[in-house]
Amino acid sequence: MPAPHIDVLRGTLDLLILKALSYGTAHGYAVAAWIEKVTDDTLSIEEGSLYPALHRLEERGWIEAEWGLSANNRRAKFYGLTARGRKQLGTESASWTRFARAIFAALEAPAHLRPAAS
Repeated sequence: MPAPHIDVLRGTLDLLILKALSYGTAHGYAVAAWIEKVTDDTLSIEEGSLYPALHRLEERGWIEAEWGLSANNRRAKFYGLTARGRKQLGTESASWTRFARAIFAALEAPAHLRPAAS
């Protein structure tokens, strides 16, 4: 039985999009497919979340877009990381790494550090 998909928090989605685009320009479908692939299909990004996030990142100046042709000759909007976006990726990555380490520290805390009983 496959594991259920996990909903992606808004800030997490922004980080994942920035990371995907750090490898080069891509259209929205390719970004979503990359996220699913690298997370072994654990994270699934729906269009209703992806495209508002792409527009939000574009408005912030972290990504830029231009129209082009996809591999199957369809008109598609291709997104690329800006210098500001690359800087933001570094900031967000550091923040998420710190957060993830804190969560793992709590999950792996030894029994002798359990909460005190009242």
